[in-house]
Amino acid sequence: MSTIDGQNTQPSHSQPQYGQPQYAQPQYGQPQYAPAPVQQSYGYAPVPMQSGPVGKVRSTWAVIGLSIITFGIYGFVYYFSVHEEIKRHSGEGVGGAVGLIIALFTLGLVTPFLLPNEVGNLYARQGRPRPVTATTGLWVLLGSFILIGPLVWLVKTNGALNAYWRSVGAR
Repeated sequence: MSTIDGQNTQPSHSQPQYGQPQYAQPQYGQPQYAPAPVQQSYGYAPVPMQSGPVGKVRSTWAVIGLSIITFGIYGFVYYFSVHEEIKRHSGEGVGGAVGLIIALFTLGLVTPFLLPNEVGNLYARQGRPRPVTATTGLWVLLGSFILIGPLVWLVKTNGALNAYWRSVGAR
C-alpha cells in the first residue's frame, strides 16, 4: 500500500460488517436490478381491474339518430347497454337493470351525472386521468334549454367511453 501524506490511496476491499449494507458493483454475469419506475400519481391509487368482456364502440351520431327516430326510447336502451357493459367489464357500477330503473324513475335527471362518473371510474382504475366526471352532467342540466348541452354531453361521454373500449382492445 502506498501512502501520500499518511493517507491510504488504495481502495479497501474489506467485507461489510454485519448490519451494514453492501454497495458494491455486481460482478460480471450477476443480474443487475434497476429500481422500479415511479408512476405519476393523480391523487388516487390504481385498483386492479377485473378483465371482463370489452364493451361495444357506438357511433355518437347513431345514438343521436336512433334516439330521435324512436322518440327517445333508444336512449333508455343505450343507458341499459352501457351500464351493463361497464358492470361486466369492471365488476363495478350499477349495471344495466339498475341504470335503467334510475333513468326511468328519476325522469333522466340522475343518469347524465351517473354515466360519466362510471366512465371516469374506468379510467381511474387504470391510473389514468378521468376525461369525464359526474360534473359533465351539468351540460345536460344547464344546456337543455338550447338543446346544445345534451349534445355536448353525449359527444364527451360517449367519446370517452369509445376511447376506453378501444384502449382495451375493442374495434
